[in-house]
Amino acid sequence: MITYNTQGTAMPDIVEADISAWVKSTAATYNKVVGDVNYIFVDDETMLDINRRHLGHDYYTDHIGFDYSNGDSLSGDIYISIDTVRTNAELYNVSPEEELRRIIIHGLLHLCGLRDKTDEERQLMQQAEDRALTHLIH
Repeated sequence: MITYNTQGTAMPDIVEADISAWVKSTAATYNKVVGDVNYIFVDDETMLDINRRHLGHDYYTDHIGFDYSNGDSLSGDIYISIDTVRTNAELYNVSPEEELRRIIIHGLLHLCGLRDKTDEERQLMQQAEDRALTHLIH
């Protein structure tokens, strides 16, 4: 089950059924099934607090994921900062909606096992995001 919640911010304008179908379809391309995935949309201050408390990092970020997956069943909590998504959309000259979709699928791709610590991993992640984004029905 995929759930969508907020903490400190308004719910973004998304069609949850469409996003859920897209997320499940993307997971299937990695031979994974979606178990319990929770998307939690937050503001920057909430994200900073999560980053400090759980990861020991003192900076803002667009997302933080907690992976509880078991084998091929994906489960996790994916926190997304709506404030940082908006900032990044301006920085990358894309719409906030497009940047939000990219971060939604980015979090799922992490649950699928993709990483983005090295330049090569970041390139592979971006290619995977781009592929997934072409399959989203708007």
